[in-house]
Amino acid sequence: MDMLTILVFCCAVVLGSYVQAATGFAMGLVVLAIVAGSRSVDIVTITVVISLLALLNVAFALRGQTAHVERRCWLLLCAGQLPAIWVGLTLLEILAQGAVRLLELILGAFVIAGSLSMLLRPEAQRQLSPAWAWVAGGAAGGVLGGLFSASGPVMGWFAYRQPLAAEAVRATLLACFAVTTTTRTALVAVDGGLTRDVWAFVALAVPLVLLGTWAGRRFRPQSDAGLRRSAFVLLLLIGLWIFFRSVRSLS
Repeated sequence: MDMLTILVFCCAVVLGSYVQAATGFAMGLVVLAIVAGSRSVDIVTITVVISLLALLNVAFALRGQTAHVERRCWLLLCAGQLPAIWVGLTLLEILAQGAVRLLELILGAFVIAGSLSMLLRPEAQRQLSPAWAWVAGGAAGGVLGGLFSASGPVMGWFAYRQPLAAEAVRATLLACFAVTTTTRTALVAVDGGLTRDVWAFVALAVPLVLLGTWAGRRFRPQSDAGLRRSAFVLLLLIGLWIFFRSVRSLS
């Protein structure tokens, strides 16, 4: 790792953990967008790092919250996401080996969509979605979880449309993310993807996550909406840059 790579990674982790501590989401998306967008670390490696960091984060966040998990909804989401994680991870490996620019194009589109999701406030339905919709939502999140280690935008949007208490939605999503990150990490480990570089990045990131989390709580912005908009603009610009850079490379 050269100094520029380390600097970009450190800045991305601190910023991402600060935003997550202040608003409750987006660490993985911020780190993925900045690091992969700068091409300082390849997409395959950074998604493994994000997955391990997310697993650590979920383990702490889920403590004391398991009683709020909606078991049936969680099982339906898992039924969709478990096979889809493998699909997303396989797609990542195929694209990373022979179509890196196409992979970056998809990443750019995903970051743009993820940033736009920050502005969406889904209106709750009157009734729970049918079982097939929960399975489909889990499958969509599983593909994105396997592909970019970031299933939050699509699964969060789906879950918050349900007529459930906020603590039930949060706990159920955390339980789903625990399954996503554990399954993805296990599949990567079997394939030999937990390399020395991955562990080096994780070791470097852990204290930075603590620093960013402390800063997000100690120096919380006066307006969460303002920080949300700032993160939206940053991610949207990065996503557009990645997308159009990839279009030029493919043309």
